[in-house]
Amino acid sequence: MAITKSAKKAIRQSARRKKQNAVYKNNIKRLVKEAQSLVSAKKTEEAKKLLPEIYSALDKAAKVGVIKKNNASRKKSRLTKLIEKKN
Repeated sequence: MAITKSAKKAIRQSARRKKQNAVYKNNIKRLVKEAQSLVSAKKTEEAKKLLPEIYSALDKAAKVGVIKKNNASRKKSRLTKLIEKKN
């Protein structure tokens, strides 16, 4: 267990950051799953309307460092390709 004052503060900070990072990641997962389910249900138009929201969530997560920039780009690319292929 942490002994020094700074170590205790670091634990508090990491817990706070972990909670915030989880919000970003869960939002991305939720949106991507929703888009994939729309594609599998042959509702590509609705999936296309969801793309800007997904892009925004990925870009924000990359901006604050929750995921890396290339990771966000890869997810956007693959999702767009999936939606276009089913169109």
